[in-house]
Amino acid sequence: MTNARAVGGVADTALWTAAARARESRRADRLFSDPFAEVLAGPTGVALLQHFHTEHAADDGNPFLPIRTRWFDDTVVAAIAAPGGPRQVVGIGAGLDSRAFRLAWPTGTVLFELDQPALLDYKADRLAPLAPEPRCERRVVPANLGGGWTGALRDAGFDPARPTLWFAEGVLFYLPEALAAEVVRAMAALSAPGSRLAADLVGLGVFRLPYTRPFLRKLADAGSPWQFGTDDPAGFVRANGWADVTVLEPGRPDADFGRWPAGANPVNLPGLPRSFLVSAVRGTP
Repeated sequence: MTNARAVGGVADTALWTAAARARESRRADRLFSDPFAEVLAGPTGVALLQHFHTEHAADDGNPFLPIRTRWFDDTVVAAIAAPGGPRQVVGIGAGLDSRAFRLAWPTGTVLFELDQPALLDYKADRLAPLAPEPRCERRVVPANLGGGWTGALRDAGFDPARPTLWFAEGVLFYLPEALAAEVVRAMAALSAPGSRLAADLVGLGVFRLPYTRPFLRKLADAGSPWQFGTDDPAGFVRANGWADVTVLEPGRPDADFGRWPAGANPVNLPGLPRSFLVSAVRGTP
């Protein structure tokens, strides 16, 4: 996130999504288990979970959040498990993500967690009493996506000659469009052939319809407004250096997990609020 202002400089939205992961982990039919989410969210995250809840969400909250996390989990695991899959992984705007501790990583995997210094400090403080052991080689990269992050990543030992798996969960739509494009291009430029990208984007409809405005106002009031959307996520990713793009929406096969109550938005109705889960590959430059 680029605008952090809550507990210890940590964005409200980071605490909110951690609380959502904690709530999902308590369900008997959970889509994933994150044993660190409750500690990372803290009491502020629990309060924010109710604050960001809207009357249009299901009783148990926004169904997209657990679907999104499960999709990223599955996408990451599938990419690294593939023959010759990347052993260099970068979480862009990694936030309070705990995949280093909860996923099964192949031997030799190096995971870089890149985010703002204040957020990474908060994360370290919250996890310290638990003393969790990462299941891969974990390297923390304090940096702001607004500048200097590629150098910081290289300084931490990132090797652009090695295929890389990049994941950016809940990040790009918080950035101005030009910066979001710059970040996606930079990831491509640092990627050897065979590298992969997983990211989520939102459509422009979320900014246009009256019933989404209260939610957007809450985000703005929290200092983390959504700033960028696109109705052509595949075109956006291709234009910034990636190929073989796949786009899914909640409710479609491989992006449902039995949790999307009303099915996916009809593809022939433009202007609806949409969320996109995007995967892509970096081919030969």
